[in-house]
Order: sequence, then C-alpha cells, then structure tokens
Amino acid sequence: MILPLIFDDARYEIGGRTLLATGELRLTPGARTAVIGHNGAGKTTLLRLAHGLIAPTSGTVRWAAPAEGRHAMVFQRPAMLRRSALANVAYGLKLRGLDAAERERIAQDRLARVGLANLAQTPARVLSGGEQQRVALARAWALDPEVLFLDEPTASLDPGATRAVETIMDDMSREGAKIVFTTHNLGQARRLSDEIVFLAGGRVIERAATADFFSNPRSAEAIEFLRGELP
Repeated sequence: MILPLIFDDARYEIGGRTLLATGELRLTPGARTAVIGHNGAGKTTLLRLAHGLIAPTSGTVRWAAPAEGRHAMVFQRPAMLRRSALANVAYGLKLRGLDAAERERIAQDRLARVGLANLAQTPARVLSGGEQQRVALARAWALDPEVLFLDEPTASLDPGATRAVETIMDDMSREGAKIVFTTHNLGQARRLSDEIVFLAGGRVIERAATADFFSNPRSAEAIEFLRGELP
C-alpha cells in the first residue's frame, strides 16, 4: 500500500509568495477526504503536490511505498483526446503496455460502470460536460488507482450530472480507492467525505472527522468560514 501520503512541512512558493504551507499532514487509507476552503486557499495546489504535478519548494511530500502509476487525478475540466470515448479510456492502458484486446475489455467495462456504454464510439469532445467528466472518471478507474485525486469534480454540472459523478465516486471508494477531492459544495463534503482538510490563506488549518468539523470546528478560521458559507 502506498499510503499514508505524508506532507512534512511542504511549502510551495512562486515569486516569494507562499501559495501553500501544509505543516505536518498525513492522508491515510480508507477515509474519504474532502479538501475545502475559500478560493485561493490552496486546495488545488495541495492536490497537485500530492499527485506529483509540482514539487514543493521546501519540505517533502512522500508516499509510504513507491507510488508511480498507483494514483490518478481527474481535473475540473478534463482534457479529452480527439478520439472516441472508448479510446480515451483505453489510452492509459496502452501506455501501460496492455494488448489491444485487454485494453478494450477493461475500457468497455469501465464505460459501462459509469453509464456510458452506449456512447463508447462517440467522439469524446462532443459529449456534454457531465459525460466528459464520467469519461475522465472511467479513464482513471481503468488504471485501478489506490488513490484518486479529484479537483472540483462536479463544478458547473447540473444536479443530475452531479448525482451521477457522486455515485461513481462512491462506487470507486467501495472498491478500495482512497478518494481525495476538493469542493466548494459543503453539502457534497458532508455527503461524500469521512474527514475534512480545511485550508485558509494557503495553510492547512484543520483536519477532522467530517461530523466533528461541521458541528464543532476548532479554529477561528473554520468558524468564520462556516458562518459565511452555511445558511
């Protein structure tokens, strides 16, 4: 198992400005983690550091075991290749060296599990935003990641598309993937997470069980955030 993922006073700075300072933070197996906070708090930067898309300017981010190919990330606006939905899902499997028959078998299965089997041969770029997000989830799921990072996975989606994405997240979690997602939707954070990582001003302020965070936030920043965000 590649978890826990350990942030040891990791910092990310640009031009002398600190965008994120994690302090000591561990992401552990099992619990679904929602990363919340205002715009600019550092949520996406945290996921990008975790996934290895950027390197900390100081401190370390390390897995418990070699993690290459064992975690995946889906972005708020996923990039679709100029090919069918099925070929988009199969692409990562090709990079892993699977033969054509196995790639198609897995890709068809994952598309079916996200409810898009009937659109397998449709060019991915003509699909709706919600359908593209489901293709991106199927593409990640095809790789059987131990950890899946999701950056605002339902932003700008309508309620029906949001429900579909949330169902897929639940299914992947039940099959053993550790889900770490950012969201501005506090109802979604309550529904889908077991723990909250709360950021403010580029710093990790709190990590707590979801029920505890919403009922009894410990920091002044979290109290103020919830007062402003909840009716």
